[in-house]
Amino acid sequence: MYERLLDKNNQPADEFIEDYLGVQSFTLLAEFESLLNSDYQMIREMEFPFGNNYGWWHKYSHRTSHLCYVFEAGAFIVMVQFGDNHVAKIQQIIPNLLPKTYDSWQNCYPCGEQGGWVYYRVLNGNELKDAMELVKIKKKPIALY
Repeated sequence: MYERLLDKNNQPADEFIEDYLGVQSFTLLAEFESLLNSDYQMIREMEFPFGNNYGWWHKYSHRTSHLCYVFEAGAFIVMVQFGDNHVAKIQQIIPNLLPKTYDSWQNCYPCGEQGGWVYYRVLNGNELKDAMELVKIKKKPIALY
């Protein structure tokens, strides 16, 4: 079982998160952030948004548009909220993604009539690509240059 960072009074520093995740997961997280930076004007904030049972998360946004949360727990979890307006895009793209990604969508926490919160634990490069595809459904990448 993965532990969560639950001490609300002690915001974890980047160095702690790097040690906490381990080399492989921290490298994937750094690559994820690099991909977000290349597709969006990314803003990263450390938040304690969901109460004492969930702990600290990184919130990633493009300007004022929320993209996703990332929670670190031995590996990192990308959590993306999809409203009903995203469902058609997801259903179009999801068959081309990994079975794990499809299962994450099928088992998401409901939000709205058809949308939901997708929790996606990223353990390798292929899953990282799918996590980025989920973010791109939420918000189309912009041309930065």
